[in-house]
Amino acid sequence: MSTFKFAAATTALLCLGACGPHPVVGNDGHAKDVPAATPAGAPVSCIPLVQIQESRVRDDWTIDFRVSGTKWYRNTLPNRCYSLGFEKAFSYQTSLSQLCNVDIITVFASGPGGGPRGSCGLGQFQPVTLAK
Repeated sequence: MSTFKFAAATTALLCLGACGPHPVVGNDGHAKDVPAATPAGAPVSCIPLVQIQESRVRDDWTIDFRVSGTKWYRNTLPNRCYSLGFEKAFSYQTSLSQLCNVDIITVFASGPGGGPRGSCGLGQFQPVTLAK
């Protein structure tokens, strides 16, 4: 007798509080207005999906995730994710109950003719205190 485990795939399009004016992004993909972040603990590989309340795309390299009220995690992507800082919207698909550094995000165009624009890997989730 064999046992099959079923893991439901979770897909989300994240643009929670982050869809607004497009930032000024330099040729290197770094925005000039990314708030400073002070590390507030050791980085982690995953954050629970049910605790993600907001994501803020800062530029082609940086996404801040707010979890459980006021706690923030900064994810600095290991490689530039072209157009992420301009589009400020991404999706992911996972069969786990967590978003992890091994997961892939897909950038979505937010205007007319929108749709997927490319995919990028996530980095570690660094707990941070964001500058005001």
